[in-house]
Amino acid sequence: MLYIIPTPIGNLQDITFRAIETLQNVDEILAEDTRVTRKLLDHYQISKPIRSYHAHNEHKIFPTLISDMSKGKTYGLVSDAGTPAISDPGFLLVRACYQSKIKVVPLPGPTALIAAVAGSGLPADRFHFEGFLPHKKGRNKRLEFLATYPYTIVLYESPYRLLKTIKDIQSVFGEERRVCVVKEISKIYEKFTLDYPENLITNFEEETKIKGEFVLVIEGDSK
Repeated sequence: MLYIIPTPIGNLQDITFRAIETLQNVDEILAEDTRVTRKLLDHYQISKPIRSYHAHNEHKIFPTLISDMSKGKTYGLVSDAGTPAISDPGFLLVRACYQSKIKVVPLPGPTALIAAVAGSGLPADRFHFEGFLPHKKGRNKRLEFLATYPYTIVLYESPYRLLKTIKDIQSVFGEERRVCVVKEISKIYEKFTLDYPENLITNFEEETKIKGEFVLVIEGDSK
């Protein structure tokens, strides 16, 4: 059996009782970064074997994991923060489990995109989750497509490309499409800023160094 176990995106208290119980009961934990996961396990006094499972090794090791589970072993899959497989490793393993008739149990829990949409001040009845934009190839074409989308759009972005992405949104989407920049959800420096691209660019250009993890929530096309 494979359990998909969401972990806190910042505040360590944002974890369910069921997630803690599952982490205590699985045979082994598959972690994106074992050091990050070890801190969480130590906080909740959970002692379990941890195996590294990330984007650079998942193709190589998932056949072994499938073999183990076929013989009765139970794994718990976690990412560094949030829900595994949502812009994080996990899809390949989950698909392989279905192909091999292995039960998959996803637990509900923290994910940055839902908190960002809910607190953005933009319509949340329908939205499109894009995840990370391409860095180079296909980036402009994707932005041009998203600019025509009639519903709220959600992007993930790193601090290193945040300013560039806001400028790209200004260029492709136009000046009148509001953007909510969500910083460090559930952490000490959490901040929601809803404004037009021009003002956001001015604000971030004044920062000497942009830090943190970001979600961008963009107003849909109302035309």
